[in-house]
Amino acid sequence: MEKTDGIGKEHGSTEENQSFKDGSICGYNSLHHLLSANLKPQLYQEVSRLLLGLNCGKALETIVPPESAKALSSKHDFDLQAFKFSADKELLREPRVVRVGLIQNSIALPTTAPFSDQKKAIFEKLGPIIDAAGASGVNILCLQEAWMMPFAFCTREKRWCEFAEPVNGESTQFLQEFALKYNMVIISSILERDINHGETLWNTAVIIGNHGNIIGKHRKNHIPRVGDFNESTYYMEGNTGHPVFETAYGKIAVNICYGRHHPLNWLAFGLNGAEIVFNPSATVGELSEPMWPIEARNAAIANSYFVGSINRVGTEIFPNPFTSGDGKPPHPDFGHFYGSSHFSAPDASCTPSLSRYKDGLMISDMDLNLCRQLKDKWGFRMTARYELYADTLASYLKPDFEPQVISDPLLHKKSF
Repeated sequence: MEKTDGIGKEHGSTEENQSFKDGSICGYNSLHHLLSANLKPQLYQEVSRLLLGLNCGKALETIVPPESAKALSSKHDFDLQAFKFSADKELLREPRVVRVGLIQNSIALPTTAPFSDQKKAIFEKLGPIIDAAGASGVNILCLQEAWMMPFAFCTREKRWCEFAEPVNGESTQFLQEFALKYNMVIISSILERDINHGETLWNTAVIIGNHGNIIGKHRKNHIPRVGDFNESTYYMEGNTGHPVFETAYGKIAVNICYGRHHPLNWLAFGLNGAEIVFNPSATVGELSEPMWPIEARNAAIANSYFVGSINRVGTEIFPNPFTSGDGKPPHPDFGHFYGSSHFSAPDASCTPSLSRYKDGLMISDMDLNLCRQLKDKWGFRMTARYELYADTLASYLKPDFEPQVISDPLLHKKSF
């Protein structure tokens, strides 16, 4: 992968630092490209083993996308990567291979443009990427959180509510055509306006079936109140529980953005039988990047399912500066959305990440038989103590709860 301008100049120069504002890592579009370009092949292979794990005892296989998909990637300048998760061959079950895709993207017009133009431009930008997914035979496709608008919730300005739409609104209708055309299930995370309940707003994932039908929806369970991410100005915690959607290609669930920080949220989707859990997100580097490659992978391991992690890309500049409640001066943007979308598997293997600064499509074949195989191997469900956890949680919810702490009596003994 070619480096961006600025590499090779004296370290710390102003020109070099400016070039990295595109979201690259020292001029490279991802950590994996940085390592592959600077380590000897044998050393890079060993580092990759430690960072990405092994799938069925070997490095993850790459898939060559069809020429039509590669042509779209080249023409529209988006990152395209594809990998294969295998499972051990079984005697009584045939392989259950499903092809899954993740799309990350930046907004298409400045946030000062008319709202209708902004949404239309995003539709036009995503069309070729979805076509590339369809040409590649993707069965299930997930878009990023609130893909149909800028992530304006930092501003706390109510005018951005105009982007909200019903579950069957224009964004869903736009995607239904692709779902029907490509026989594809599509997960679409939108700002929902619930017309039947006082036009209340929700952060909602709409599940579109491969026949273009709406299978159902899930509303975001956990709403952040962290710095610029004070989203409760617009919507509150969801009321749909932890649904798992049985589709033509497997049982899927959606853990929207901030829910990835809550292990019990991941657990509940697993208890309901999810085989793939998607995490459509919008998060910036300074806040969360060290956690990004860890949380989803931990969830995949602990719950014996696959996880698809999607984050938007770019820096979105808003017309009016806003504050974050941290004493710092007002600023017009969140920071850089660092992309880095990827897949994690229940055997602790994961794909490299998409670019930190380019639109992208990540594709993966995954044999869903791997989920049961890892349940059998590790026995996490069998060895879990749900009755103990339930008792602790039930006790914790009571007003008179007291933590179960046993103190060393010598800590409180007076010395003479």
